Amino acid sequence: MSLEKIIKTERIEIHGEYNFIQVSTATIINEGNEQLSKKIHIHTLQPDSEISAEDAEVQSVCNAVWTDEVKAAYAKHIEEQNEFFPSATPEEVGGE
Repeated sequence: MSLEKIIKTERIEIHGEYNFIQVSTATIINEGNEQLSKKIHIHTLQPDSEISAEDAEVQSVCNAVWTDEVKAAYAKHIEEQNEFFPSATPEEVGGE
């Protein structure tokens, strides 16, 4: 029997004031009807993230919840954090 590798988005969650998107992606290896392995990868996207490499469903959710108002509020938050922590990167101060 041949092996089949399937990569699929299993869960999309929206978190926090700035609508961070947490994406759970499963990589599944099947042999015939038997699942041999399943690995889960979780990553988080914030309103200033590049989403062109995300699947269409994730992009749709991001575009729906990251309104111009949310993006502006997040940008202001990052700017304010940079005033207090000038050497910090957005990833260091943008987490929840």
